[in-house]
Amino acid sequence: MIRVVVVDDHEIVRKGLTAYLQTDDAIDVVGEASSGNEGVELIRETKPDVVLMDLIMEDGTGIDATQKIMATNPPCRIIILTSYYDDEQVFPALEAGAFSYLLKTSSATEITDAIKKAAAGETVIEPKVAGKMMSSFRSVEKKRHDELTERELEVLLCIGNGMTNQEISEKLFIGIKTVKTHVSNILSKLEVHDRTQAAVYVHRNHLSGN
Repeated sequence: MIRVVVVDDHEIVRKGLTAYLQTDDAIDVVGEASSGNEGVELIRETKPDVVLMDLIMEDGTGIDATQKIMATNPPCRIIILTSYYDDEQVFPALEAGAFSYLLKTSSATEITDAIKKAAAGETVIEPKVAGKMMSSFRSVEKKRHDELTERELEVLLCIGNGMTNQEISEKLFIGIKTVKTHVSNILSKLEVHDRTQAAVYVHRNHLSGN
């Protein structure tokens, strides 16, 4: 049996979710809370497996509540269930420790499935939210290699082609020490740990054809 707590300041939404979830034999709603602070206390007392957390409530945000809950009850899986999917809400919620992120346009079945998946350790991210996350990830990566100098980019492309420092030195007519300096700068700017990761970066971002 999956123990669930529902936290939402809209009574109709909260009661409706609870009534539906109770029809599933695998789910036991052990409590409801109408505010973030109330939810934090209730969760501390009931120790549920999964929490359905509204994002915007009168006494604060679900982000604040999520941070407090994760600090006191880490095993709990928190599913954000909200109408908001802007950057100012999505990323802070996930950084606070939210396990999944759903919109209130999700069907009852989708919410139930997300609860069961969360209990099993599987994250569910609303497609619109996942799309924003991927767009943000791609823009961050592009910015990283845009910070490289023209020479550093040349060296990076050589790394992507599997060339050694000696081969890069001969190809670009620069000294070994200079190559090593460029490689070090490249790893730092791309925020990767080694040449292998740098080479993967090249191919993942289709830079080898530049």
